[in-house]
This record gives sequence, C-alpha cells and structure tokens, in this order.
Amino acid sequence: MKITIILSTLFLLTTTISCSSDAGDVKSEKGSATIVQDTVVTNEKDPKELLNEAYQLFKEGNDSASIEIANKVLAVGYASHNDTLIGGALASLCRNSQRSQDTVRLAELSEELAALATTSGNQKWMMIRAHMNAEMWRLIGNMDRAEAFYNESMEISFAINSMGMYTIDHFNKSFVSTAKGDFVEARRLIKKYYALREEADPGSEDAYGLIALSYLLEQEGNYKGAHEVAVVTRRLFQEQNLFPEPPDEKPLIMVEEKVKEELEPEIYEAVKSDAADESVSTLIAKYL
Repeated sequence: MKITIILSTLFLLTTTISCSSDAGDVKSEKGSATIVQDTVVTNEKDPKELLNEAYQLFKEGNDSASIEIANKVLAVGYASHNDTLIGGALASLCRNSQRSQDTVRLAELSEELAALATTSGNQKWMMIRAHMNAEMWRLIGNMDRAEAFYNESMEISFAINSMGMYTIDHFNKSFVSTAKGDFVEARRLIKKYYALREEADPGSEDAYGLIALSYLLEQEGNYKGAHEVAVVTRRLFQEQNLFPEPPDEKPLIMVEEKVKEELEPEIYEAVKSDAADESVSTLIAKYL
C-alpha cells in the first residue's frame, strides 16, 4: 500500500480492505456464470473493477453513479453467494451514506454487514461495520460514539492482522481526540500512524495524514502552522490526484476557514508562499 496513493489506499485502504483484495477468495464457484453474465451487462467489467470505479466516483462526488454501480455489484454478490462482493458493495454504499449523513441507511447497511459476518464467519465485516459507523458519527459530530466505534474497529483489525485498517484508524481516531481537547493523545495517535506507515512502506511520503496534523495545530492555536500544513496538503493532493473523504475533508475545510479569519492577510499570504517548498517529511519533523 503506497501512500502516494493513500487514498488509493486510504480509501483503497478502505476499498482494498473493505471491498475486494483483502477480502479473500470467492467463497462459491456456483456463481461464476452469474458473475460473467452480469459483467456483460455492466460494460464487460469485472465486479471487483466496478467496486473500484464506484469508489472513484464517490471520491469525485458523483454519489448517484457510485450508488448505482455498488447496487449492481451487490446484486451479483447475493446471486452468486460471493461474500467478497457483498461486503465490498455494502462498504461502498456505507461511504455514500456518509456524504448525506443518512444514519438510517447506514443502520440498514450495518445490519447486512453484521449478518454477513455471521454467515461467513469472517470478522472483517464487523470491522468494516465499526469503521464505517465511526466515520459517520465523527462526521456528524458525536465524538463519544465515534470513539467507541473506532476502538471496536481497531480491536478487530489488530486481532485479525488487518494492519491497513489498524493503521488508518490511528489517523481517524486522532480527529476525535483533537475535537475532545486531548491534544497529547491526538499527537500520540498521529505519531503512531506515521510509524506504522513507515514500517509498512519505508520512506513513504503520506500526504493524507497531514490533514490530522493541520487540524491538531489549529485546535492548539498554532494558526500559522495549521495554515502551512493545510496548504501543503492541498498542493500534494492536487499533484497526486487524491480526494479526501467527507469525514476527513470537513476538518480540513474548518482549518482553512479558521486560519483565514485569524491571520493577518500579509501573514496568511507569506505562509502560503513559504509552504511551496515544504514536504511531508519536513512538516512531520517540524511539528511532530
């Protein structure tokens, strides 16, 4: 999992972990004909490829098209008794429910993920369920509920050795700690996140993790630092064609709005200009 594509892994983190490649082999051969038939109907693409397409559409904000594709894959999964496709499609639909903050729909999808975990005997689907609920409640602002779900997700991910999800939830949970004013814990979680990233991919430059750092600095009152990190984050996202997911972009937007209010125009522009040469590694060394 390369971090220059962390939302090919942060989110293909979630797509890979929650949808396809990490899910294991197809559990039933009986559905192969059904899958082939449906693949023809859906532009001759493999259902797993369609899940990646649904995720990309989600990142670009095209939820209607993303949902349509995910529902097609879900139908194929149920028809062929393919746990991987079912779980991947449910996870994809969970993400879509986050954008509209549709907790009712999320509850329905959570029940399906729990049922899938029971029938398949695969706790990964309970991990996905916990992670998706944590993301939703963080987005809504119920940090206590979000924290409880992150704890559940991290407990399961560590137990089943799903280190991708375990890693990303350190990043995710840091937002909760920051929002609750526990800056020491937030900093510990961000450091641990980067340590795990380095362990998995030595020398990686993880731009996505900078969102958490920028938010922490802003909440600590370091508006110049928060602005600097936010500027670099946006620049690297554009260069790497990354799209932050809704629960992660929300605090980044908050930071961008707050620093513009707090900093004098000349300081705001000077920091923005100076940040042009900064990298992930220099910012981590400077602020963590």
